[in-house]
Amino acid sequence: MRHTRLTLTALAFTLALSACVTAPPQPPAPAKPQVSPQARLEAVKAAGQGSDERELNVQPLRDPQVEDLRETAANALAKNDAKAAAQVLDQALEITPEDPAVLQERAEVALLLADDAQAEAFAHKAIQLGSKTGPLCRRHWATIWQARLARGDEANAASAQTQIQSCTVAGLNRY
Repeated sequence: MRHTRLTLTALAFTLALSACVTAPPQPPAPAKPQVSPQARLEAVKAAGQGSDERELNVQPLRDPQVEDLRETAANALAKNDAKAAAQVLDQALEITPEDPAVLQERAEVALLLADDAQAEAFAHKAIQLGSKTGPLCRRHWATIWQARLARGDEANAASAQTQIQSCTVAGLNRY
């Protein structure tokens, strides 16, 4: 009996000590690399580049007033003034609210301003209204991809990234 009592006492002591032991702290999760808004925009523009000069790229006739506003926005961007570019492109959208190119340019400026939700919204609207092929289509999907990455939504970003390739249709070989 005494041996059992001694064993139970030792067991109780061991359990009490083990309750005081804590698990070693988990190492911190690796930090996600911070990507600048400018780098995100560069990724969008790179996605819009065609690898085949025969690719069909339809450009509609544009309102001259809208073209002036787009040029003003481009000049503002050249001076690193994304807020001014956004204001000017908003004016252009008041004139032609369903122009996929202007919507895309506004989406890209939203990316520069780190307004990722707005960038995605403009790009989605441009997809609904624009061509489903070509460089502009790739820029729409690349904008959505980058906006989702910026928000940490990797799963949905990957699905947007796969859409980029569906926008590429090789041109006709006319030779």
